[in-house]
Amino acid sequence: MNTATKLGTYALGLAVVFGGTWGVGNLVGPPATPQKPASTAGHDMSQMSPTSQEPAKSASDTPGGLQVSQNGYTLNPLTAAKAGEPTDFRFTVTGPGGRPVTDYKVEHDKKLHFIVVSRDLGTFQHVHPEMAADGLWSVKVTFPAAGTYRAFADFTPTGGQALTLGADIQVAGDFQPQPLPAVSRTAEVGGYTVTLDGDLIPGRSSKLTLKVGKDGKPVTDLQPYLGAYGHLVALRAGDLAYLHVHPDGEPGDGRTKPGPEITFYAEAPSGGDYRLFLDFQHGGAVHTADFTVKAGEGAQQPQKPADENDHDATPHGH
Repeated sequence: MNTATKLGTYALGLAVVFGGTWGVGNLVGPPATPQKPASTAGHDMSQMSPTSQEPAKSASDTPGGLQVSQNGYTLNPLTAAKAGEPTDFRFTVTGPGGRPVTDYKVEHDKKLHFIVVSRDLGTFQHVHPEMAADGLWSVKVTFPAAGTYRAFADFTPTGGQALTLGADIQVAGDFQPQPLPAVSRTAEVGGYTVTLDGDLIPGRSSKLTLKVGKDGKPVTDLQPYLGAYGHLVALRAGDLAYLHVHPDGEPGDGRTKPGPEITFYAEAPSGGDYRLFLDFQHGGAVHTADFTVKAGEGAQQPQKPADENDHDATPHGH
């Protein structure tokens, strides 16, 4: 992942469920068994208690980021994009009355967070647009290659619920989608090594711990970025249902350590492949570590029959 795709977001002691916006969001691929995801909640942490690890009641069964319009709010991209060229990308979010929204709640130092990923989940950008007085948002984005991208607007309108809206962006040109990177528990980025411990378990909360190291030593002086020591976005392969995790603690609260471990509680709505993008700041620069994980792997492994010749034994399968 190149520097342009590493613009930043979240995590230390995180409480989260798949199903909605910055504090929560849902991930992708049709569930084999219907699961009720958590609410499309925002930056508040009412969605999950990191101690109880119990998800909050759902206000919506629709995963975050799968809809261009929800609760009367609509994401409206206004700019055509070109491959490999910086684009002054513009968009609005219109409200129930059809007018651009201009009043937002500030979450993690910003009124709106904007995520752009390629549909094959090979590139990722988290950028922060600026809003004009009339509600027109703009931000410089470079689409590194032709293809289809998904843009996510993550925000809380003042007086309303937190939302993540998503819209596809087509970039003209020859396009060859790439397969997902292999499942791995280690990521290398900018001289840092990030390791992942824990598994996503469909339908219930599970603990994920990420540990940041450099030159063989743990990093214990992560720097605050957007009001936290780290940020996490997760996307389910296939439909790109969106999860954004935010921290349980924050810098200066007397209990949250600046590394090396970054902990999340996450609930996957289904089995399948997911991409995790962890952003952290150290040495004055933001770095993005990315992982491919498989929800349910291990927990759903079939047991070997005591007698493989026993025709009544359960066959190996998913």
